[in-house]
Amino acid sequence: MSNVLKKDQFILPEGVVYLDGNSLGPMPKSVPARVAGVMEEEWAQLLIRGWNKAGWMAMPSKVGDAVGRLVGAPEGSVVMGDTLSIKVYQALAAALKMRPERRVILSDTGNFPSDLYMAEGLVGLLDKGYELRKVAPEAVAEAITEEVAVVMLTEVDYRTGRKHDMKVITELAHAAGAVMVWDLAHTAGALPVDLTGANCEFAVGCTYKYLNGGPGAPAFIYVRPDLAEAAEPALAGWLGHRAPFDFDLDYRPGRGIERMRVGTPPILQMAALEEAMKLWEGVDMAELRAASVALQEQFIAEVEAEVPGLELASPRDSAVRGSQVSFRFAHGYEAMQALIDRGVIGDFRAPDIMRFGFTPLYLEAADVSRAVAILREVMVEELWRAEEYQVRNAVT
Repeated sequence: MSNVLKKDQFILPEGVVYLDGNSLGPMPKSVPARVAGVMEEEWAQLLIRGWNKAGWMAMPSKVGDAVGRLVGAPEGSVVMGDTLSIKVYQALAAALKMRPERRVILSDTGNFPSDLYMAEGLVGLLDKGYELRKVAPEAVAEAITEEVAVVMLTEVDYRTGRKHDMKVITELAHAAGAVMVWDLAHTAGALPVDLTGANCEFAVGCTYKYLNGGPGAPAFIYVRPDLAEAAEPALAGWLGHRAPFDFDLDYRPGRGIERMRVGTPPILQMAALEEAMKLWEGVDMAELRAASVALQEQFIAEVEAEVPGLELASPRDSAVRGSQVSFRFAHGYEAMQALIDRGVIGDFRAPDIMRFGFTPLYLEAADVSRAVAILREVMVEELWRAEEYQVRNAVT
């Protein structure tokens, strides 16, 4: 049994093997009582006084420090709030301001579409000849030229799990005079991260996947400490102001990372996340990574030995793979629905990716073998051909 296994601390439906924590983490058992306490003892009883007496206003920074410890960020360099798309926009806009003479944003075709959409929107808004240049993930290194202002990448590809080398890519960006922005959506809580050692200027990420913060949990943004007083927040929100309750008519950016706050923090979601972060106390990320890789290797070996019709889409080398394994199948959506109906929950990404996440906090070897046995049944007996699996849901 893995030393990082905390299965008894999660709410997991009876008979379900959950392989979708890379999309939405399960609920820790202590979260409902914590959120109920915030509602019943803080919101209900303190009302508006909760901002001061319950410490609501300080939560984005307090929880930010908890997240920061998992990604190798020093205290006071991470703040929570808003959605990941908003944080991508903030980081990218601030990064472009740091290289005003350059016009190219470099990303890759494996980046999450929302990141690319935010970049496209910013390029259109600025309307000053900026270009979003997208290359294949394998071609990023050679595409980092001296005309690139910002390199914006997601460390782990959401489809295949392919992993960029954060330190190497950041060094290449800096050698070319570019600013580095990393999206850690499929990284934070899944594998060791050292933002300080990587020396990137900005990083962003979400907390509803491996960090188990719940649907809609707030995102985070990291700014390298030496830039915290200089980075210009494109979204000059009220709570990013230096003195929000002075109600100045003109914006003055807050001190350090506080300037990257925008709107009112979602206190109920923040409380759920803060409670979920307690699960990480004492977890060794290197040990968690080793356990994750072991589960993935077991899954790949058993699927390839026992399940026909699937093609490995993820890198075979675990050193360049995140915490997920993806297989290609032309009828992947239908097969995944059949699998979910039988208690094994993964997800599907167009056009043909069946995606499975491996989180050693609540998964063990027996779960993997059970999932493979059910997957084999679905594929061998072609259970995915049933009529009810042919209609696509809004969320795949």
